[in-house]
Amino acid sequence: MVEKFLIDSNSFMTPYRQYYAFDLVPTYWKEISKCTNSGKLVLLDMVKAEIDKGEDDLADWVSKQEGFIICNHISPEIIGKYQEVLQYVQTCGLYKEQALRAWANGDVADPWLIAAASVNDYTIITAEVASGGLSVKNPNKNAKIPDVAKAFGVQTNNLYYMDETIGNSDIGGYIVVVRNN
Repeated sequence: MVEKFLIDSNSFMTPYRQYYAFDLVPTYWKEISKCTNSGKLVLLDMVKAEIDKGEDDLADWVSKQEGFIICNHISPEIIGKYQEVLQYVQTCGLYKEQALRAWANGDVADPWLIAAASVNDYTIITAEVASGGLSVKNPNKNAKIPDVAKAFGVQTNNLYYMDETIGNSDIGGYIVVVRNN
């Protein structure tokens, strides 16, 4: 079976805003474009909408990529799994009510990403990292995609893993460039 990657918006927004601006490192985005043409990259409709709201170079770049598969989050299977994800956050004991309130907001893509990945057997590509040390004795106020995804058997990884898996090793060699504004 071919691994497909469901992209969290931060996997593109973070590099764009912090390290690889289009005007400074255009080659980075050209290399990422090669990944989009693999037929293995999936954007949740909500994630695409979030990126499009920026009305910036990143939104333009995403709209020009023809290889993305768009996953509609409104399907009976995904909605059912979304409800399970929220139920887990509410009842597992690892999170404060604040985490559930944040994720229960219908505009927050995180629980929808986990639901879509679970239903479709996608690997989520995100810049988020697991909280680690989650405990019912000290519940966390924020739910993180890697932690909750693990409870649903969903794999998560980062942009560089995706790039290496697809076979575009040129991206992994970039040095982080920090701009001082």
